[in-house]
Amino acid sequence: MPFLNRLLTLSVLTPLLLSQDDHASVQKIHDRLSKGSPHKSGPYKITIPNTTVSYDMVSIPAGEFSMGSTAKPDEQPVHKVKLDAFWMQAHEVTWDEYRLFMFASQGGETTNKDEVVDAVSRPTKPYVEMSFGMGINGYPAISMTQHAANKYAEWLSARTGEFYRLPTEAEWEYACRAGGSGVPAKLDDVAWSAANSGGKYALVAQKKPNAWGLYDMLGNVMEWTLDQYAPYKPGEQTNPWVVSTTPYPHAVRGGSWNDPPAALTCTARVPSDAAWKQQDPQLPKSIWYMTDAQWVGFRLVRPAKLPSAADMYRYWNNGVEHDEQ
Repeated sequence: MPFLNRLLTLSVLTPLLLSQDDHASVQKIHDRLSKGSPHKSGPYKITIPNTTVSYDMVSIPAGEFSMGSTAKPDEQPVHKVKLDAFWMQAHEVTWDEYRLFMFASQGGETTNKDEVVDAVSRPTKPYVEMSFGMGINGYPAISMTQHAANKYAEWLSARTGEFYRLPTEAEWEYACRAGGSGVPAKLDDVAWSAANSGGKYALVAQKKPNAWGLYDMLGNVMEWTLDQYAPYKPGEQTNPWVVSTTPYPHAVRGGSWNDPPAALTCTARVPSDAAWKQQDPQLPKSIWYMTDAQWVGFRLVRPAKLPSAADMYRYWNNGVEHDEQ
């Protein structure tokens, strides 16, 4: 076979083989989670195995709410949404947690081999110091792509034996509202914005939590959601999720330390943009890092019901990450 034809054949087969490997890896994680401990009730703390790093999970009750607002066109129409119960991380994922995923040598894998965990794709080594001098220990992890956040969720699921994923836009807004309007009496009490941040992010959980015990839902860093950024559909919906079909834009929520106070609301929506990795020195541009998005982070949710292996694969692999280059 001519050399060029061999290359073309490999280019066609490799994604298929990778997909098959990814499906097999997710099935192994699902099998592990199916044999895990029963779901807890109420809030709880978990320590990542073989580390001293822990995080808190907050219980979010099932319910319904009116999603959106009349304030801006992309927050309309206001529509009724029903959601199942889930848990959400009490604060944004910190560098303490995320660096275990970024750097294998810090995650205990050198002495605690685990083929299920090791099969999860890891980030390439970054070209720059990814906190940009704003702080590591106890500070929110930033500048990862949505793909990277999805893969962290997969890795953490394999590592802990609990299923995690990004929240949908509806779940995120519901949790932010915390059973009410989500409008704090005094924004400075709960959020870091351009008005009080001093031009950088802050340690997580330094402000007051919302009524459901969630810190930094507004401000500090914006947060990835699972959804493609798209116009709202009218009518009542149950557990809505806008599945990704294009690399941009995805929906980011909550506002950040870099935004004016008026931008920090439970309903405000921000579309991701290719410009967020404009200065990425990697060629082709990284599927893992967004060097120019120093205000973007994330937190994860854990649904009350374990999804099927097929659904887990869809949550962790949106299929458009390589187009983001």
